[in-house]
Amino acid sequence: MRDKYLITTVILMLLAALAIPTVVLAAADTFPEVISLPVGFRPEGIAVGKGHTFYTGSLANGAIYRGDLRTGEGAILVPGQAGRLAVGMSFDERSGNLFVAGGPTGQAFIYDGNTGEEMAVYSLGAGFINDVIVTDQAAYFTNSSAAEYYKLPLGPVGALPDQSAVQTIDLTGDWVQASGFNANGIEATSNGKLLIIVNSTRGELYRVDPLSGYATLIDLGGGSVIAGDGLLFNGSSLYVVQNQLNQIVKIDLDEQLVSGAIVDTLTSQDFDVPTTAAAFGNALYAVNARFGNLDPNNADYQAVRVPLNK
Repeated sequence: MRDKYLITTVILMLLAALAIPTVVLAAADTFPEVISLPVGFRPEGIAVGKGHTFYTGSLANGAIYRGDLRTGEGAILVPGQAGRLAVGMSFDERSGNLFVAGGPTGQAFIYDGNTGEEMAVYSLGAGFINDVIVTDQAAYFTNSSAAEYYKLPLGPVGALPDQSAVQTIDLTGDWVQASGFNANGIEATSNGKLLIIVNSTRGELYRVDPLSGYATLIDLGGGSVIAGDGLLFNGSSLYVVQNQLNQIVKIDLDEQLVSGAIVDTLTSQDFDVPTTAAAFGNALYAVNARFGNLDPNNADYQAVRVPLNK
């Protein structure tokens, strides 16, 4: 009996020891649903960097905020400057650089994602430089005011080029330029051989050859992505943030990226005109731009976590 008691006690102790890591992991996997940003920050773009670091930029003065998705804490990495704006952004894991679209400045700003040092400033074109995506070959920037986009070729390990390397590429093919905001969010396939650009005003998605600018309208079977803003590939699905609709739609595309269907709609009670989204783990993170707020420089802003329906 004594031996059985000892064996039972040892087994119970082992089970208890094994259960401890499970509790710790569960606690570590708890991420805040809403992350507060500085008052008056006016975010538009968001990107995930190394680990659970995230970045967002300010429409007020171009400041860059760096935060932690796990703790919800953060601080200003790049101080704001008069005359600057930060719109869409993309993080290059190879170099650790953060690429930022400069809106009406017509510029692109590149910062060191660790120190905040300004690595380069490029003049792109007149209009509204809205979003950017970084591939192994280049960084591509959209212009919401013109039927063109810009290519910034990158060297080995994401090395930055001179200003003279910037290329302006016209959008042709099926592309239709409407009045108002046109090309907005931009994404790329994993190999960088194809781009996808959303036309916010027309509610359309286009597959674009990054070298020629030839655009093919993606058949959504009658579906619309009106007010489409940020784009995000996550796995084989494309997510489109529809800012004024306070939702993110999930689109399944065929292998050639010429047709697709809206298969899910994600929303949150905490959305207030989300503009762009980034992915981490089993969730998307969208920033509330809160367009239309009567006192934007004194308003509260947030990044909102949205679990993925899988």
